[in-house]
Amino acid sequence: PEFRPYRDYIGSHLEVIDLEKGHRRILHTVDDSLQAPNWTHDNKALIYNRDGLLYRFDLASRKATRIDSGFATQNNNDHVISFDGKRLGISHHTGDDRKSVIYTMPITGGTPKAITPLNADSYLHSWSPDDTHLIYTAQRNGDFDIYRIPSDGGEEVNLTNTKGLDDGSEYAPDGNTIYFNSSRSGTMQIWRMDADGMNQRQVTHDDLNNWFPHISPDGESMVILSFDANVEPDDHPFYKQVYVRLLRKQGEGWSKPKVIAYVYGGQGTINVPSWSPDGSRIAFVSNSDIQKLTRR
Repeated sequence: PEFRPYRDYIGSHLEVIDLEKGHRRILHTVDDSLQAPNWTHDNKALIYNRDGLLYRFDLASRKATRIDSGFATQNNNDHVISFDGKRLGISHHTGDDRKSVIYTMPITGGTPKAITPLNADSYLHSWSPDDTHLIYTAQRNGDFDIYRIPSDGGEEVNLTNTKGLDDGSEYAPDGNTIYFNSSRSGTMQIWRMDADGMNQRQVTHDDLNNWFPHISPDGESMVILSFDANVEPDDHPFYKQVYVRLLRKQGEGWSKPKVIAYVYGGQGTINVPSWSPDGSRIAFVSNSDIQKLTRR
């Protein structure tokens, strides 16, 4: 209870789970905060955030190496890989007021290019499958809504405009649908809309607070992160007992969510798309007091 959010941390496990067998495997452990593993499209590595920096974790050697992001050294856990696998989108806190600004850069490292306005908060969540657009949560006019912008920069377009938080947006692999989480119904639930923002419809209807819909490469499955009802709908804190849940496509809709992992985590567990390229596994982060375990 005495922890200060985003300042005090316990340790982190980088895990993968086999969705068919349910087997979990810890690949890497640190004694501070590792967040948001993102699977590279060549199936060779995971990219994650640690202390504002980005790292590439090689799955064969189990070694982590820092990705050169130039001046962007205050990155949050909203990094996303382009569908062609060549670029990385990041959200870096810049300037004296530490606004979160979206940049793009080569996935192998390089100088980031600013995409969103420098004077307003923007938090990246997804590339379009043709790599021409980015979608993100942005604070504009006192509220947080979902916006779209050309991936090389340009004019942003407002896709949602409801009271409350709209967040966690992600394109389906066909590019026609965007999934996101919204607190507009009173609890945080998963919603969907057309790529132009039309036809917004609720997907989940339960007592949990559901965040970060991630769609499988074949478009047939979705994983979400679920907090208990005692967590505020607009909050996604660290260090809670949470569920990673799986939904399967059923006709035009989705099945009821099924728990596939009980996790002590929350913020940073699955903030970004984390499916393996073949859709058989997902990567996520769980938390433990590593220093206390080491002392024992």
